[in-house]
Amino acid sequence: QVQLVESGGGLVQPGGSLRLSCAASGRIFSFNVMGWYRQAAGKERELVAVINGGGSTNYADSVKERFHISGDNAKNTVYLQMNSLKPEDTAVYYCNADLYSVYGRNDFWGQGTQVTVSS
Repeated sequence: QVQLVESGGGLVQPGGSLRLSCAASGRIFSFNVMGWYRQAAGKERELVAVINGGGSTNYADSVKERFHISGDNAKNTVYLQMNSLKPEDTAVYYCNADLYSVYGRNDFWGQGTQVTVSS
């Protein structure tokens, strides 16, 4: 069984920072892509940032220059450093992994972590 466990969400004031972590566990062979998506109330889930096995990254225009995604292959963990947070960043943030495991190539989601930006 492959699981993604997120941590690091919470309440922060506008202009503040948070760091999200997503740890993958299970019999994992390799990752194609890991990343973060978010879903605000009443809106569809959207891509925030992704990183592939070669370290290439892609960001939503709304978070470029403010968010930074990184990975630690040894720990099967991906991080999202979020700076200069805005109220419109408020959402549930979900970790996603496209990976190879003993079950073959599959797409996995974490349970989500709430990020609230408010004064």
